[in-house]
Order: sequence, then C-alpha cells, then structure tokens
Amino acid sequence: MDIIKRTNVMTGRNLPGRGNMISVLITVYNLADDVDSLHVSLKEALTQTGRKFELVFIDDGSTDQTRKRLQEIAGRHKSVRVVRLRSTFGEGTALQAGLDHSRGEEIVYLSGRVRVNPSDIPGLLERLSDKTDFVVGWRNPRRDSLLNRFVSRAFNRMVNVMSRMRLHDINSGIFVTRRSVLDRLTFYGDLYNFLPVLACQQGYRVSEEKIEQLPGAFRNSRNPKAYLRRLLDIITVFFLTRYSKKPIHFLGFVGMIFFLMGLGIEIYLFIYRILEMGAIAGRPLLLLGALMLVIGIQMISIGLLGEMMIFTHAGDIAEYNIEEIINP
Repeated sequence: MDIIKRTNVMTGRNLPGRGNMISVLITVYNLADDVDSLHVSLKEALTQTGRKFELVFIDDGSTDQTRKRLQEIAGRHKSVRVVRLRSTFGEGTALQAGLDHSRGEEIVYLSGRVRVNPSDIPGLLERLSDKTDFVVGWRNPRRDSLLNRFVSRAFNRMVNVMSRMRLHDINSGIFVTRRSVLDRLTFYGDLYNFLPVLACQQGYRVSEEKIEQLPGAFRNSRNPKAYLRRLLDIITVFFLTRYSKKPIHFLGFVGMIFFLMGLGIEIYLFIYRILEMGAIAGRPLLLLGALMLVIGIQMISIGLLGEMMIFTHAGDIAEYNIEEIINP
C-alpha cells in the first residue's frame, strides 16, 4: 500500500476560500513536453464555466524537466498549484495528495496518461447536478490501438458484471465529482481505477458523459503483468464491495463446497474399503479428498478470523451513508 506521511500540512478540509470553487487535479509523470499545452487548454475550458477554479498539478516523482516546467507555470499563474511527490507513488496516492491540497468543493480529476479534449470538461460539470454525484468521462470515439480498446472493453465488461453497473469506460482517467463523495470513499494503490464502483456501492448516483479522445501516442497494453494486476484488482473490488462486512459468507461458502466434496470422497473410499472392494492406499483420489478437506477447513477458518476482526472493530466501521435529514 502506498502511503504519504503528512506532517504540518494544510489539507483541503481546512484550506481557506473553498466556496463554490472547482478544483482540477492533474496527475503527471514525465510530461515535460505536454504540461504547457495542457495548462492552456484546461484554463480555456474552465474559463467557459464562468466560475472560480484552480489547477492542481501533482508531479508523481518525474525524472525529466516536468518539475521545472510546472514551477514556471505556477510562477506566472496564481490559479496553479504544484504538488511534487518525492518518489513515484502511483496515481492513486497522487490523487489523494492533490485532494488534500485543493480548495474546491467540486473535483475534476484528469490523469496525465490519457489524451482527452479539455473543452468537453464543462459538459461533465453540467451533469454533476442534484441527480448525479459522480460523472465518469467516456472516451468516445477511441483513437488508441485496437489492442488497447479490446483490453479496455474486456476489463469494463468484467467489472460491470461483478459490480452490476453499466459503464463503458470505468477507468478512463477522468471523472467529475464532489469532495464530499471522495471523502466517503476509501481507496489505495490501484483501487482508484474503481472509484465509480466504490461510489455506487455507497449509494451515490453514478453516470457517464462522452469526452473526445485526442489523437497522439498511446501506451500499448502488452505487459502480461498489467493484465494479472487488473484481474487481481477486479477480484479485490468484488470482495470489498460484496463481502467486506461478512467475509464468512464468501470464504465460508467456498470452504464448505471444498469440505463437502472432500468429505464425500473420503466417505466413498471408506465404504469402498469396508466392503473390501479393493485397496485405497496410494490412490490419487484419497489424496484429493484429504486435500479438499484441508482447504475447506482453512477457508472456513480464515472467514471466521475475518468475522472476529470485523466484530472487534465494528464500532469504527461506517455501516451507512446518510444523504439527507429532514427536520432534524
């Protein structure tokens, strides 16, 4: 888990002058050639809203001239704040750092790894009305490689099936929401990719809005390790959103299946031997039954340990999320 140690810093909860300001959080890494044009385009787009805004660039430990370029931009424009991390912590941690050092009540998040048209951002902000709490940018049309699109489509389909949502581009790298929503969500590592799912699980209304993907150079999804990490992240989110409060329901169910199958095999072999139908020593089926019994007992035990931990810390776990209280 990536962690930033914060000491003697002013966070977004106590920075003055928040009001109705829009905070645009941009995570960048080795984008020295792009930050100037990105700043100009974002400033032009946000000016169209007619509202006060700030641009918060989070430099995730860049090793090129990104830091220097950002310092120059911040020196010329008071609406720009730069947060530089000492090392590369990842986009999730960078997002949290930007959130802690921003003032706005409405949050626009933009990952530097995606190439989208900033002029479409006001459209996302318009969707953030009383009926919508979290708006995901849907890159459409897609202009990256066929491989990237195939992987993204498969990823989104898996997440939609497990989360029972219907979004086309869950990890697009751009979304708009309120600070109050993000304050209720717990994310770390790569779980920031699933913020729409976590928001939906908390009862917030999640929607999507099309945003143009600009042409240019894109990273290709060719690393098998990245596929494995995504799959593990999907499993993590599935467990956290469905069984974080009752781990025994998941682990116990699977464990009971293994246990009963193993028990059935062992009973069969026991009867087989009692009736002197043949020897059972050294048979693979005997080893399989014993293995399934052990796995089943272990999974049930882990589920019970999880229940004990949750019971011990039940007072620290928020079981509900209140939207409104009438006549308090």
